[in-house]
Amino acid sequence: MTPMDVMADSGALAGRLGISLIEASPERVVGTMPVVGNTQPYGLLHGGASCVLAETLGSVGAALHGAQLGGRIALGVDINATHHRAVRDGVVTGVATPIHRGGSVATYEVVITDESGARVCTARLTCQLRPV
Repeated sequence: MTPMDVMADSGALAGRLGISLIEASPERVVGTMPVVGNTQPYGLLHGGASCVLAETLGSVGAALHGAQLGGRIALGVDINATHHRAVRDGVVTGVATPIHRGGSVATYEVVITDESGARVCTARLTCQLRPV
């Protein structure tokens, strides 16, 4: 399984939001997403698009870890996100790193920053890993 296989499986929403992978391994997943014309006064990107970015990056890492374990797939995603600030225009970058990985579960921390490096969102994503 390659990172692009995982992205292809992540659905049309990630594609419509313009999420692009920059780097992908079980140890670190980096991706970007454009933000254009966000007029919401609170810290969400396009009604929660930052959660979609966090979920996509964490799921890619978990799926790649599962592939290392002999073909386990990531199911049952649980995400807990904190939004720190709104982004109006530009590009946000998300970095997912593992904080726990085992044979049946993988948990990733995802930090999303704006172009100045300020935190936009911090998320913790846990995936259950099941044999294929």
